[in-house]
Formats: sequence, C-alpha cells, structure tokens
Amino acid sequence: MHVLAILAAAVLFGSTGTAQALGPDAATPLGVGAVRIAIGAAGLWLFVRGGAHANLVRQQWRWVAIGSAGVAAYQPGFFTGTERLGVALGTIVALGSGPAFAGLVQWALGIRPTAAWARATGLAVAGGCLLVFAGESGARFSLVGLLGALAAGLGYALYAIATRRLIERGVGSTQASAWQFSIGAIVLAPLLFIEPMGWLTEPSGVLMALHLGLACTSVAYVLYGWGLRSVDAATATTLTLAEPVTAAVLAVSVLDERLAWFGWLGAALVVAGLATLGGGARPWPWRRVSGPGDAGTASA
Repeated sequence: MHVLAILAAAVLFGSTGTAQALGPDAATPLGVGAVRIAIGAAGLWLFVRGGAHANLVRQQWRWVAIGSAGVAAYQPGFFTGTERLGVALGTIVALGSGPAFAGLVQWALGIRPTAAWARATGLAVAGGCLLVFAGESGARFSLVGLLGALAAGLGYALYAIATRRLIERGVGSTQASAWQFSIGAIVLAPLLFIEPMGWLTEPSGVLMALHLGLACTSVAYVLYGWGLRSVDAATATTLTLAEPVTAAVLAVSVLDERLAWFGWLGAALVVAGLATLGGGARPWPWRRVSGPGDAGTASA
C-alpha cells in the first residue's frame, strides 16, 4: 500500500504540466511555482492531525532545514532547466537525476544500494529519456539550464531523505512535509512580488492555482509522506518516475499532443522498472555499509 501511495502521488505530480498548459498564458513558471508552494503548504496543515509537535520538530531542525532547502531549490531549478534546455531535456535531467542523487546521498550516509535498486532505476530512467524526447524535439544545451535541472533533482532528493529521517525520529509524515513546505514557501515568497500575478484574477488562473497547490502538492505530498513510512527515500524517488508516464498520457488525451512509438516504449520501460522495484519482497532494497548509525535507518 505504501508503494501504491507513492505511485498515486506521482500521478498527481504528472498532471502539473497539463494544468499549466490549460491555465492563463500570462502565468510565468516562477510565479506559478511560488503560488503552488504557498497554497500547498497551507493545504498540508489541513491534513495535520493532533498538535504540531513544535518541540520535536525543533530538535530535528537540521533535517527540517535540509528538506526546506530542497523544497525551495526544486521549483526555480526545475523551471530554469525547462526554460533553458527545453521541456524534454530539462525534465529528464531533473527527474532522472533525483534517484541518482538520493542514492549517492544515502550511500554517503552509510546505506549502499543493491543491484535490484540500480536495475530498476536504470530501466525507469532509460524509459523516461525515451518518453520525454518522444514529445518534443529541438532540445538545446545551456550550462545554466543544466545546473538548474540538476539543482531540482538534488532538491527533490534532499526533501525525500529529510522527510524520511524526520519520520524515523517521530515526526508525523504530514507534519514533516507541512513544516518543510511552509519554510520553503517563505524562502520563495519574494517571487510573488517580482513575477506578474494578474492571472490570479482570472477564473482559469484560480482553478489552476488550486489544482497545483491542493491536488498536486497538498494531497500528493500527504500520500508521498505516508509512503515514506515504509519506503526509503531513494526507492521513493525512483517510484516517482511514473510522473512522466502520467504527463505523456495526459498530453495525448487532453492536449491532443502526439507521442512517437519510442515514447510508448519508454513508458513500458518505466512501468517495467517500477514493477521490478515495487513488486519485490523486500521494501528496503539497501544494505548498510558502516557501523550503527541513526536509529530506525533501513537495512536489509
């Protein structure tokens, strides 16, 4: 069920691009990102049960800060990558680098990935490459765009790892997300005054903002956080590679875009990789390589 929760979150994540495409033309990527996080943070608090446990969160301020930095870095990094590299290349660099960064960071923390995780991640990333390039051509290279997309992948990985660690230390999954997104929203708040926001006065703009903030952020990250209770961060970031499959299906069915045959092959590879990862008997495809560390850290 925890794997299914993360996959459901990935489906909601995958609707982001379609929602933006159907929204007002005046909406800018950075402005939409800042609004999305602000609404999403407020929505997450609606799902928090019980007290906010501020003392417990304060004790784990380092992980809260790391996760908040990841949340704040993701939006501008992702949109800079897609703007400078093109949607196809920017998306695959951001999404494909997330599992790699998560694996490297967890390895640095003393948890080594198994061959099963590497195989599943390789299949999903390869499929994602075929999938995103099937929908767009003419990608261009930009060092700034590349660094932005990589920053997005690293940011997402840091958020996933920090949230997992906060859960291990007794912070509720939704509370962990709410704190990190709230701080991330404060960091990105200046964008609300820099970017044009007139689109929020249009009905389509309000609907887009609510969908991106509540469905694609609040509900999605509640599901994602619940899944992280039993799934480690690197595996979770691999599972969210289901996002480009959802995005492709919506683009074809809602936006009338066409997908080349190798795009469908890519989707099949992503599904195969996720099935390999999600269908195994062990929910923690990792092995500890150092001595005893933080309590509750996964080991096979």
